[in-house]
Amino acid sequence: MIEEQKFNYGKLFLIGFGFFGVSVLWSLYNTYVPILLERKFLLDSAQIGFFMSLDNIAALFIQPPVGAWSDRLRTKLGRRLPFILVGAPVAAIAFGLVPLAASLPIFVACTITTILAMAFWRTPVVALMPDVTPSRLRSQANGIINFMGGLGLVLGTSVGSMLVARNEAYPFWFGSLLVLVAAALVLIFVREPKVYEDNPNIEKPNLWQSLKELFTSKQADAIRIFLAIFFWFIAYNAIEAFLSLYGVNHLGLDESGAGQLITSVGFSFLLFSIPAGFIGAKLGRKRTIGIGLLIMIMVLISVYFFPKETLLQMYGKLPILGNIMTLTLFLLAAGIGWACININSLPVVVDLTDAIHIGTFTGLYYLFSTLAAIAGPNINGWIVKLTGNNYSTIFIIGPIFMIAALVSILGMKSGEAKSEPIIK
Repeated sequence: MIEEQKFNYGKLFLIGFGFFGVSVLWSLYNTYVPILLERKFLLDSAQIGFFMSLDNIAALFIQPPVGAWSDRLRTKLGRRLPFILVGAPVAAIAFGLVPLAASLPIFVACTITTILAMAFWRTPVVALMPDVTPSRLRSQANGIINFMGGLGLVLGTSVGSMLVARNEAYPFWFGSLLVLVAAALVLIFVREPKVYEDNPNIEKPNLWQSLKELFTSKQADAIRIFLAIFFWFIAYNAIEAFLSLYGVNHLGLDESGAGQLITSVGFSFLLFSIPAGFIGAKLGRKRTIGIGLLIMIMVLISVYFFPKETLLQMYGKLPILGNIMTLTLFLLAAGIGWACININSLPVVVDLTDAIHIGTFTGLYYLFSTLAAIAGPNINGWIVKLTGNNYSTIFIIGPIFMIAALVSILGMKSGEAKSEPIIK
């Protein structure tokens, strides 16, 4: 009989632990690796910008093909979980060794191993969500997944800012432990749907063939959303990579205070991730993304033009967030805008294809976001260097690319939720 597929909160929260582990590790990596590079190995801003794009260069060549590979893979464990089983433990061990590296070559070896292992399992763990969720519920489901990711970011950076005051290695070891716990929960409790049987008459998912078809078959809406993803991730990743150094060098904060800045974004993203999914389902995904872009544009421009004294004005102190400053309020607003964008973008992408190619299109999503994550830190690193180490410039470059993203999604006709009853 035909029955409407229901929202499985328990399974989604369990799948969310995978993204929780990803977010914990990357939030700590982006916060403390730049500081180690500057203070321990004496790299300048342009060199740091290039180094912080290495993870994205690796992801560019690994995540999209792995997404297509996971579409084709058939094992007793499933088609996504084997990648988590291999990638998560390797990433956790290598990340824990990063702060122990006494020389730059060893440091590079540890970080490269970390980013290669993370790239290996990120796309499959994200593809689990649309695997188990019908089209009309994917914005809400992605809200839950990203709620778990936001929880990982907030927990990682807030606890990390306390641990780093005791020992610079503690945040890395804390992140490694949480990655192992998160991956274990997914592997133990999540079972993939057994609905994808091999059929020799069906064309196997192929990343590069899908990319070629994207630009030769006049898929205007797909091109628009992928360009928008490219533009807004240039803005966001560049700011994320340099926010801790902005706090230290421009605002004069200590390492702990600088580490708390990204916590503010993650905290409001955490609180607003689930509401953003329901707003996307109610108002429409593309309209909600547009609202988020407008919020981000206004916030980033405001931070750039407000004087440093105003940004540092104190209003009190709260658990997790630490000192509440004017800048904290702006970053909290930025987290809300980013939730509206990020929660609804992946559902738009996967609803431009069929169930067989979900991993492939998730890989394309990461292809464009990764290209942006490579470009963003490098663009901003050179701009900071050319402006005499003026780290505030990251807040004027960001809005330019957010505006480009807003222009890109105007006129899209597809990508909203589809009605999908299933046969049972």
